[in-house]
Amino acid sequence: MSIKIPRGTQDILPGETEKWQYIENKAREICGRYQYKEIRTPIFEHTELFLRGVGDTTDIVQKEMYSFTDRGGRDITLRPEGTASTVRSFVEHKMFGLPNQPVKLYYMGPMFRYERPQAGRFRQFVQFGVEALGSNDPAIDAEVISLAMSIYKELGLKKLKLVINSLGDKESRKAHRDALISHFHPRIGEFCSDCQSRLEKNPMRILDCKVDRNHELMGTAPSIIDYLNDESKEYFSKVKQYLTNIGIEYEVDPNLVRGLDYYNHTAFEIMSSAEGFGAITTLCGGGRYNGLVEEMDGPETPGIGFAFSIERLLSALKAENVELPVNEAIDIYLVALGESAKDYTVGLLNKLRSAGFSAERDYLDRKIKAQFKAADRYNAKYVAVLGDDELAENKISLKSMADGGQSEVPLDTFLEKFIELSE
Repeated sequence: MSIKIPRGTQDILPGETEKWQYIENKAREICGRYQYKEIRTPIFEHTELFLRGVGDTTDIVQKEMYSFTDRGGRDITLRPEGTASTVRSFVEHKMFGLPNQPVKLYYMGPMFRYERPQAGRFRQFVQFGVEALGSNDPAIDAEVISLAMSIYKELGLKKLKLVINSLGDKESRKAHRDALISHFHPRIGEFCSDCQSRLEKNPMRILDCKVDRNHELMGTAPSIIDYLNDESKEYFSKVKQYLTNIGIEYEVDPNLVRGLDYYNHTAFEIMSSAEGFGAITTLCGGGRYNGLVEEMDGPETPGIGFAFSIERLLSALKAENVELPVNEAIDIYLVALGESAKDYTVGLLNKLRSAGFSAERDYLDRKIKAQFKAADRYNAKYVAVLGDDELAENKISLKSMADGGQSEVPLDTFLEKFIELSE
C-alpha cells in the first residue's frame, strides 16, 4: 500500500511555492512600514496555554486541537492559533518592559486544527497574524485594521468588505451576558448541546453557533450595541472615526462576536464578496483582547490583533482572477556542445551564480535543439552557446531571447560584459 498525504494537509509544489513566497514577502514588507517585527514561537506548546488563552468554551479547544502526552508525561498541543503563543512569549520575555511601546509583532507559520477539510480550509494551514500590545488608544485599532486591508489591497484584491462591532468593556459585557441568558434560557433545550453548555459559561458564543444560526431566537437576541456603556460607546465611536479618516469603508454588524473568548471592545472581520469564493466568506478576523496578558500571569496590558489563513487568501485571489507578479524567468541558460565546452560551463555557471545571476545549464547531455527548448521552459532572458571550437578560440555566443539579437563575446571577459549588459 502506497503512503499518501494525511487528510486535511497539502503539498505545495514548485510553481505554487513562488506565489506563497510573494505573499509572505509582501506581508513582511508592509509590516516593516508599520514597524511590526517578526516573532517566531514553537509549533507546540503546553496544552494549558490554549485552555487559558483561547478559552475552554471555544470550538477550537473543545473539538479541534491536536493534543497528546509526550514521553515526559506533559500535555502538549500543536498550536491552533498564534495569539496565545505570542502573548505567552510577550510575558515570559518581559517585553512589556521594552522602551518602545506598544510592542508590535507579527508571525507567520503552520497551525493545526482538526476540522472538516474543505476548499481553502485545511487541518494544517499557514496563518499570518499581527499583535499590538500595550496601548488603549483606539487609533491602534484602526492601524491594525488598516494593515490587514493594505495587505489584501496591495496583493490585488478588490471585492472586500470590512465588518466591525464593539463587544464593550467588562461592565458592558456583563450586562449583555445577563440579557442573553434571560433571552435564551426559556428555550435553550431547542438548541444544540454546545449552546446549552455555553449558556452559563459564555452565552455570547451562542450567537456564533453554526448549527442553530437560523433559530428564531437568534434574530431577536439582545444586541451588544444596546448594552455599551458611555466609555465603550466613545471608544467605538473613535475607532469608526479613525477608519473614516484613513479612508477605510466599513459596516457595523451587531452580531459579529468572533469565536474566541478573549475578545472585547473592537471586533472585526474582512470578507470577500468575489463570486465563486465559497459559502464561507471570511478572509481575516481579529479584535481587541484587553485582559489576555493578565490571564497569562502578565501585568495589565491591552492588546489587539488579527490573523488570516494564506490558503484562504490564495482562494480569494483565484476567485478574483488575480495573477501575482511572480518572476519565474532566469537570467541566463548555458548551452554547451562538446565535452571540453561542457566541462568549462561548470565553472562558468558557478561564476555567474556567484555574481548574483540566476543561471542554469544542461545536465542530460541533450542536443542543441533540446537545450534551447529547455532555455525556453526556464524563460531565460539570455542564452549563451559554447562549443569546443569556440572554447579554443576564446569566444562565446550570447543571444537575447527578447529580441533575438546575438553577439560574440571574448570568453575571458564574458562575466564582466554580462554584468554590464544586465545593469
